[in-house]
Amino acid sequence: MTQRIILASNNPGKVREIGQLLASQDMEVLPQSAFGITEVEETGLTFVENAILKARNAALHSGLPAIADDSGLEVDALKGAPGIYSARFAGPGASDADNNRKLLAELENVPEEQRTARFQCLLVYMRHENDPVPIICQGTWEGRILRHPQGDNGFGYDPLFFVPEKNHSAAGLPAEVKNSMSHRGKALQCLLQALPRS
Repeated sequence: MTQRIILASNNPGKVREIGQLLASQDMEVLPQSAFGITEVEETGLTFVENAILKARNAALHSGLPAIADDSGLEVDALKGAPGIYSARFAGPGASDADNNRKLLAELENVPEEQRTARFQCLLVYMRHENDPVPIICQGTWEGRILRHPQGDNGFGYDPLFFVPEKNHSAAGLPAEVKNSMSHRGKALQCLLQALPRS
């Protein structure tokens, strides 16, 4: 029997990516928008706090187990920024292009060897809104920040995130390659191993 799980995100990029990664499992992933659930305010100070807030909200309003992801980009030259504020780095309602422009401006005079960065992803699975032992998984993807966008795939900071092993940006990788290497892919593989089987 297919297990239905709600994904606590309205970000179409995340919905698509996590849906692709779970397609081989006997799970039907439903975006929270299918239930008319609005995104909860992210008041946590860490990725894991925000992921728990989002998962609890989705489970509460849907009655289904929930998966929530909180992820972002950490740039060493910016002392870990934008971090948990990655989606709104350029301000509330900022587009991916706005955030990318701000990141490039902040790093304009930073030399290549100091442009190291990583994507972090924290995934949380909650059986119900009062789950006292949520499953928490983390994935990290190391790279560096380019001086110009490269590639047409992906979303967010992918066009600026250079992947040394592939000599290309994350946005220049086919989906299946990106999913096998990415922070989200790693966190999801961890989560799949930890998920209870019905």
